[in-house]
Amino acid sequence: MPLPEKDASALRDIEQSQQQYDELRKQRRRLRRTYLGYLLLLTVGVLFASLWLALSLSKMVTRPILALAEATQQISRGRFDTRVDVQVGSEIGQLMDSFNRMAAELETSRANIEASRADLADINVQLEQRNRHIETILESIPSGVISLDADRRVVHMNSSVLRLLRLNLPSTGIVQSLGQILPADVTDDIGHLLRKADRMGLTASQMEIVTPELNLNVAVTVASLDAPADANNPAMQRVGYVGVLEDMTDLLRAQKQTAWSEVARRVAHEIKNPLTPIALSAERIRRHLERGKPPDESSLKIIRNCADTIGSSVQTVRMLVDEFSTLARFPTARPVPSDINQIVDSALLMFDGRLSGIRVQKFYATGLPAVQADPDAIKRAIANLVDNAAEAMQDSLVKQISLSTALNDGKDSVEIVVADSGHGVTPALKEKLFLPYFSTKKRGTGLGLAIVTRIIEDHHGSIRVEENAPIGTRFIVELPLAAAVNPAATAQHAHHPDRG
Repeated sequence: MPLPEKDASALRDIEQSQQQYDELRKQRRRLRRTYLGYLLLLTVGVLFASLWLALSLSKMVTRPILALAEATQQISRGRFDTRVDVQVGSEIGQLMDSFNRMAAELETSRANIEASRADLADINVQLEQRNRHIETILESIPSGVISLDADRRVVHMNSSVLRLLRLNLPSTGIVQSLGQILPADVTDDIGHLLRKADRMGLTASQMEIVTPELNLNVAVTVASLDAPADANNPAMQRVGYVGVLEDMTDLLRAQKQTAWSEVARRVAHEIKNPLTPIALSAERIRRHLERGKPPDESSLKIIRNCADTIGSSVQTVRMLVDEFSTLARFPTARPVPSDINQIVDSALLMFDGRLSGIRVQKFYATGLPAVQADPDAIKRAIANLVDNAAEAMQDSLVKQISLSTALNDGKDSVEIVVADSGHGVTPALKEKLFLPYFSTKKRGTGLGLAIVTRIIEDHHGSIRVEENAPIGTRFIVELPLAAAVNPAATAQHAHHPDRG
């Protein structure tokens, strides 16, 4: 059935529109694929740019860090001249600068250490040479040298000690204490010297070493070694001792021969002096008797004067012989525990009323432990010192004698001091005061201080002379404490002036 013309035209329009639609749909697909391609290309480009930027940024951080790590490894291998040469800003750049400064300081420190090491090596070489030189000297000198540590253990001794003491060391050759090489009595005496060295720094004494192999007289000098104080140790610390043994056997033998020759000469001289008036007086008496005349008053007076002269001269000879006998055959001391203050007081009683014009002061420490002493012998020694002090002040304007007792710092001995205000003593006289027949007085035989020294030595004590302040002389006597008393016991030091 034919369609109307209007419908046919509409159908054609519809077909044409359908064709256009199909064409537009195909174009849309092509456009979409094109946009997708562009978008994919843009995405790839953005990703590439982002990756490149990220890599660039990471290199800005990792490259200095890697360089820093490599430089650190070089520093750890000892190459302190390594530097990080990367120009970076911000905090990493500051880190690089700090690292470079640290490396420079390390290099400078290493140079200083190397220089110090070289100096230290030179010093060690010099010290080694000096030690060898000192050891050579110690081994060469004839005196025996023993070094002790702070605990009084033997650290070193030279070959002269072995030679002097004729020692045969054990196979180990190691000596731990003085008791292994010295007799017990000598070890005790040296222990006393060590305690004195703690107080005085340096002390000396003469000892006799008697063993089955030898009989030796030695002069022992002991010095204490103290470490200087510093910030860490404000107080001085005892680090050890050095003892020197000198063989005095031949010297003492020669001195004894010389001394006894001098004694014989002086005794002969002192005896000749009173013999002359004795002979003259006897001759005058003989002449008067030979005349055969009855004795008148003048003759009797002459005979009496001659008899007095003979008696006085005989008394002088007797006194000289008594003093000489006292020195030559001194009675053996019998020490017993004694009160030193009572001994000093009993010595002063011997001068009761005979120290006119002299002011006597006593400063006794109370509570003193007993000393090991022969009271009579020590009394004679103290009296002799007081008599010397009184004689030394004959021409002094101020005449004062002070006697004091005290416990030594080491708590092992008691100190007695007799001080005067006399003319004092010179350093040259100090060495001669205790020699027999040496005297600074116009009267006397010069045996007084020699006898005092003998008494003190028999008591294992010591005596020394010092200058008194502001003027005069001080004689210091040290006596050991009694064995039954604890040497560490304390004493209260109190001054009680008692004027006489």
